[in-house]
Order: sequence, then C-alpha cells, then structure tokens
Amino acid sequence: MSSQNYSIMNTIGDKIRNIRESKGLLIRQLASATEIDQALISKIERGERLATKNQILAIAEFLNVDKKDLLTRWLGEKIAYEIKDEEIADEALKVAEEAIQYLKNPKEDLANV
Repeated sequence: MSSQNYSIMNTIGDKIRNIRESKGLLIRQLASATEIDQALISKIERGERLATKNQILAIAEFLNVDKKDLLTRWLGEKIAYEIKDEEIADEALKVAEEAIQYLKNPKEDLANV
C-alpha cells in the first residue's frame, strides 16, 4: 500500500463530502455537473450506496481531485463490502493479492519456480 492513509474512518463518501464542502459546493451543484442524481450523491456521501467507477471518475473530474486516490478508496470499499461477512475474508484478501500479482506478470512468476 502507498504511504497515503486510507483510514476506514474516512470512507469514499466522507472524502467526497469533505472535498465538496471545502469548495463551498452544494449537492445539487455536484449532481448537476456530474449528471448523477442528487439523492444518489447524498446516499453515497452517507455511505448508504456505493458509487460506480464512472460516477467516481465524474466526481473526481468535477471536484478536480486525484482520480487515483478516489478510485483506490472506491475499489477498496467495494471489495470490503463484498467480503465483509465472510469468516475467511482476511485469508481471501491475501490470496487475491497473490492472484493479482500473478495475473499482472504470469511469465515472471513461472521463471522463479
């Protein structure tokens, strides 16, 4: 993980709300600019709904913030929500991390065998 702190206390919704409010923007302004329903943005900010990747990209573009940071938070939360109720979630994440590395460089991993 990078040196950035992705604290669970600061969800993607919290981050979006904090940025929006720091820029003095209302939800309706963000909704209008991104063509995302105002009620949906409100739910995203409150953590009641998870945005889509395209919605995160549109929000990042309009708020003029680092897309990689928002996408990283979004994907991390998406994975967490998917496996949070599984007893073996921690072990599954380790396997997933290994699988990602393999899928990125399958020939490199075979050379080390």
